[in-house]
Amino acid sequence: MIVHIISTGDEVLLGDIERLENKIVSEKGLTIAEEVGQLLAAQKKTLAIAESCTGGLISSMVTDVAGSSDYFLFSGVTYSNDAKMNILGVQKKTLMDHGAVHENTAREMAEGVRLKAGADLGISTTGIAGPGGGTVEKPVGMVCIGLAAEGFSMAKTYWFPFDDRAMNKKMFAMTALALLRRHLLGVLETS
Repeated sequence: MIVHIISTGDEVLLGDIERLENKIVSEKGLTIAEEVGQLLAAQKKTLAIAESCTGGLISSMVTDVAGSSDYFLFSGVTYSNDAKMNILGVQKKTLMDHGAVHENTAREMAEGVRLKAGADLGISTTGIAGPGGGTVEKPVGMVCIGLAAEGFSMAKTYWFPFDDRAMNKKMFAMTALALLRRHLLGVLETS
């Protein structure tokens, strides 16, 4: 769950804020991309993004923020398996054994884009936006999001029950930025 709250000073709302803890994106009315941008800038960290199912949406959100050139280095829409292998260095064996939509693939994408750009951080998305293309094992609305930093990489799988391609892409993008935000705050859930 991602929550965007604009603080009103209401004491009931403040109690809700305490219960929601790190799931709140902003108490100042900023977008998640603005919050991530402020964290990246404050920590003097750079970012690279590899997108498959989100088709450049995350990169668009990040570059909508004024000053993003201070921390955003590179993005690649690596939609095909060939692009994942040839540009990001995803192993052919990973794709053969697990397919494009898998945590191992997302992790290798994030690692590859980080190294390709020379960035401090890399994030990636690979999933099934729909409305077609889903299977029982990999349904529409499933996304694997990768995150890589020096000496660290991980990936998580999420599922959103929308039959709407645009809605799924938005949810995938927001979730990737939320995962990055939690990492920057030091509250990343690794399970």
